Amino acid sequence: MLLYGLLLLSLSFWTSHSVFKIPLKMFAGKFNASVQLDLRTLRKNQSAVESGLSLASDPAGIVNFLDMINNLKGDSGRGYYMQMVIGTPGLTLNILVDTGSSNFAVAAAEHPYITHFYNRALSSTYQSSGRGVAVKYTQGEWEGELGTDRITIPQGPSGTITINIAAILKSEGFFLPGINWQGILGLAYPLLARPDPSVEPFFNSVVGQTGIPDVFSLQMCGAGVSASTTADPAGGSLIMGGVEPTLYRGSVWYTPVLEEWYYQVEVLKLEVGAQNLNLDCKEYNSDKAIVDSGTTLLRLPGNVFSAVVEAIMQTSLIEDFSAGFFEGTKLACWMRGESPWRLFPKISIYLRAMNTSQSFRITILPQLYVQPITDIDGTLDCFRFGISPSANALVIGATVMEGFYVIFDRAQKRVGFAVSTCAESGGVPFAEIAGPFLAEGVASDCMSGVPLREPVMWVIAYALMGICALVLIVLLILLMLPCQRHRDGEITDESSLVRHRIK
Repeated sequence: MLLYGLLLLSLSFWTSHSVFKIPLKMFAGKFNASVQLDLRTLRKNQSAVESGLSLASDPAGIVNFLDMINNLKGDSGRGYYMQMVIGTPGLTLNILVDTGSSNFAVAAAEHPYITHFYNRALSSTYQSSGRGVAVKYTQGEWEGELGTDRITIPQGPSGTITINIAAILKSEGFFLPGINWQGILGLAYPLLARPDPSVEPFFNSVVGQTGIPDVFSLQMCGAGVSASTTADPAGGSLIMGGVEPTLYRGSVWYTPVLEEWYYQVEVLKLEVGAQNLNLDCKEYNSDKAIVDSGTTLLRLPGNVFSAVVEAIMQTSLIEDFSAGFFEGTKLACWMRGESPWRLFPKISIYLRAMNTSQSFRITILPQLYVQPITDIDGTLDCFRFGISPSANALVIGATVMEGFYVIFDRAQKRVGFAVSTCAESGGVPFAEIAGPFLAEGVASDCMSGVPLREPVMWVIAYALMGICALVLIVLLILLMLPCQRHRDGEITDESSLVRHRIK
């Protein structure tokens, strides 16, 4: 059991202009709140939808989107994964879907939290590159060896694809108890690939070898599902090559991909309920804002997180709510059958539209960020806070993505959002989308002052290393040249100067 205790909750209705606060008892204890693996012209009209659907046409028959529906298993607490067959003879493994990284990596050695692993020696089609690789995430890291092998995807594009594969030989905090996957599928751009961008990511290989359009879309159906349930995971769909219209309702709204490394977007403002946080928009993009399926929660920069929590506490009908709930160290529990969601406000994120003078908003209801985790003795239902502070990014993770069908249109450098058909209860969706709105006061500078992105710093670092290497080569050549000597045979100051500088 994660937490023990009893909760007394009395619910009251307000009359006239009075608001009655509802007392809540919190339960002490520690809880590992997530599996974070760390671990975009606004188009509302029909032509925008048709533009997205045109990517789904595939006369060659390489992909059948209906066959890909429900090809994911899992939930936000344990990650969303799909089945792949790797090597020759083929080994079936479950692979975590992650839009926040770019390496395809699988367990290649025994680990206490996985049931089986990829043995390179048993695959006749595996070829080692002889290069090592290591990747660190927000939570967890691994290291191993790079190579290539063949894969097929039972519910994906037809045919066999040769891809770069990282064999995970050693890891820490990456494979966790209760997971049912043995590898990770990085779907971001080459600039995030390790050890360098020359390692072609999985989806680039799929597009190049099959000819499908350079777009994929993702529906994650774990909204409202307890992370501790023993039932089959809720799952979802990863559509490779286009957009499946049965997975969303209404129109698709697009925001630009600002930089092709992560799926980096621009956030203009946040609202809690109808209350604008009134922060400088640069705070939302410090130092980046990304869409990342491999991150469990909605992660916010420190100042933004504090403002959101304060606004929720002012808006919520709960009295004396413990800070531990918002910090992720305590669960909030209600009597079985009582719904806490009506006590919390909606949260809206405004994104830059393709028409840069406009924005649109994606809104999540409390069902998405007040998340069921476990029950106590069959009498209490306990929930966690699906938002956390971040030191280096605003991350639109599963907390938000579970409410939407998200389209990663790499061909047109944009990310699309539409209300998901699987995030609802009694026909009422857990998410909303609306616009267009004028991007008043934030027309062009929400990204100014944002630190250099990591790949740019790599380029600078590599350039400096190259200069240093060139200087060292020159110095070595000078050292190997015959020394000038005086008539008495002594080494001159000129010849020894270089040596002194090396010291």
